[in-house]
Parts: sequence; structure tokens; C-alpha cells
Amino acid sequence: MSKPLIRCTWPGEDPLYVAYHDEEWGVPEYDPRALYEKLVLDGFQAGLAWITILRKRENFRKAFHDFDPEKIARYGKRDIARLMKNAGIIRSEPKIKAAIKGAQIWLEIEEKEPGGFREFIWKHVGGKPVINHFKAMTQVPAKTAMSEGLSKELKQRGFNFVGPVIVYAFAQAVGMVNDHTVPCYRYKALGGK
Repeated sequence: MSKPLIRCTWPGEDPLYVAYHDEEWGVPEYDPRALYEKLVLDGFQAGLAWITILRKRENFRKAFHDFDPEKIARYGKRDIARLMKNAGIIRSEPKIKAAIKGAQIWLEIEEKEPGGFREFIWKHVGGKPVINHFKAMTQVPAKTAMSEGLSKELKQRGFNFVGPVIVYAFAQAVGMVNDHTVPCYRYKALGGK
């Protein structure tokens, strides 16, 4: 008889949350477009629980042309109106406009910066995941000096909904930091020792 898997406590018993924890959260993501999607979704999360966004993620992908920054950067008033009528997503005009502006900035960074958006994000952790050693979720910070620095740079570029707490949640999600707790089976799978 095999022992039950030990996980971080935050996903609880929700199958969608458990699958997200087991398959995505903390896995290093280097694809620039996927990084943009995650940053946008974390911005939509502001003031809400992540599970709310996770349950609507496929609706977001359909509504936002699969998070294609080239398409989103050209969104105008009709697109904003279309999105504001879509009950399948979070209907917040400031967050929708932030996604559009973010796509425009993403395109600039991809075109003009060495290493593009990937390097722009990952340079804040030296290009590889930071492995933390938290034994319990109560030890995990809401923000760090790294998330404050990345938040500041994102804001300077013109991104919105990128405060240091949102940015730290983003960093955890895209594997810039391994914040699986030490007892969690994913901790070692993602480089913890």
C-alpha cells in the first residue's frame, strides 16, 4: 500500500486546485507568451481568490484570443465592450485595459530588449528558480525584495495591477521561486533538497 502524497495545504480538496498545484504551480515557465498570460491573469486576480480565476481561465483564453499579445495590443472600444459583456470572465474595465496596455508593452519588450520578455522577467532571479525552504505555508511571505523590484520595473514600463504581492504570486506560479513547502512531494520534484 502506497503512502498518500503530502501536498502544500493551500489547494485543499478542490480537484481543479489540486491539479493546478500538482501540474503547474511552481513549474519554471520560460515561454514569453505564457508569462504574459500568467501576469494578466494574476492582475485579474487582484482582490479575488486564485481559484476564481482558475475556474474562468478557459473563458479568459477564448475571450482574449488565447492571450496572443499581437491581437490584444490592437483591441479597441468594441473589444472592451465585448469583454465587458462576457459573464465568463472578470468584467473589470480597468483590468481589461491593463491587459491591452500590457500586450502593447510586451510587444515593445520582445522587439527591443535582448532576451525579450523572458529575460526581462527572469533576470530578477538570475535566470533560474530560487529554491526556498519553508516548512509551512505560514512561513511563505506575501512579497519579497525581488517581487518589489520586479513590480517597480513593471510599473515603470507602464504595466498595471502589478503590485509586489501580485508579482510574488506570479513568481510562485511561474516557478521563479519554489515555494512548495518542504514536506510537499512537489518540493523535491522542482529542485528542493
